[in-house]
Amino acid sequence: MKAAIFTEFGAPIAITSVPDPAPPDDGVVLRVDATGICRSDWHGWKGHDPDIRLPHVPGHELAGTIVEVGNNIHNWKRGDRVTMPFVAGCGHCDSCLTGNQQVCDHQFQPGFTHWGSFAEYVAIHYADMNLVRLPDTMDSVSAASLGCRFATAFRALEAQAKVRAGEWVAIHGCGGVGLSAIMIASSMGARVIAVDIQAEKLEMARQLGADITINAREVPDVAAAIRDASGGGANVSMDALGSRHTCFNSIACLAKRGRHVQVGLMLADQAHPEVPMDLVVARELEIYGSHGIQAHRYGVLLGMVAAGKLRPERLITGRLSLADGIEFLQKMDQFPGTGIKVITSF
Repeated sequence: MKAAIFTEFGAPIAITSVPDPAPPDDGVVLRVDATGICRSDWHGWKGHDPDIRLPHVPGHELAGTIVEVGNNIHNWKRGDRVTMPFVAGCGHCDSCLTGNQQVCDHQFQPGFTHWGSFAEYVAIHYADMNLVRLPDTMDSVSAASLGCRFATAFRALEAQAKVRAGEWVAIHGCGGVGLSAIMIASSMGARVIAVDIQAEKLEMARQLGADITINAREVPDVAAAIRDASGGGANVSMDALGSRHTCFNSIACLAKRGRHVQVGLMLADQAHPEVPMDLVVARELEIYGSHGIQAHRYGVLLGMVAAGKLRPERLITGRLSLADGIEFLQKMDQFPGTGIKVITSF
């Protein structure tokens, strides 16, 4: 099969022919119909993820069609169209047994713990409990866009921060995660403040439901600007980027008893940000992490899509070939373009 592969962290990614995968006993092989390009893939390529072993094929936001099934698979068959969360739980550890597969002790992550979906085919472990059947009405490109950024933002706001209608929600960073969060928070009836440093991303944020936009390059104190705009501070704030500045601002902008949720990855030199703990204590703030979503929670998300309350296809701003996709991936530290890019041809 054709695949994008790198043999050294940070070195050019090559497109080459590698052996087709075989289905593991507990898994399946998918023909990749579409796969999103995420900043997490960039982090993996740069060597920020300790689970990656070289040589490596990236890619974790995927939608595909089952072409082979393992010996122990009971719930799926050839021809089924599926997607999956980027974390697949083993089903046996304490986390999985309590329904929290997203923090499984023995998790499978395509594109990180194993080869991923920047290829014509990908092998998936733990398939019975982690694949998600796609509705006939959902195309593969839209489904791939859900896999990491959209689904992670959904769980972060719906299950972790528990956003309520009428609350002020601040989103720091208007990349794929942030724009997804803006659409989701708006659909929940929240009043949304979007923060970024690029005017075109803030314009897209407005189109997707942001009530107020703040260009962080144009204000001396982002947290103060949010408190002023919301009349006292955000009830919920999300760092959708993952930097020391956005993490600090997300916590500092909160109203009393507000909730911060960290979604942007804090890796490499950003791993240990300064936290305004004085404000956490004085304002009784709550701090949450959010690491993906469980497969069994996709029903709620897909139900909102089917009802027209969420339209993830509006976030897709580019359909790329594999070659163009890996070129885009290697430039993601420059934050090029707006919205979500998806590889649709190999």
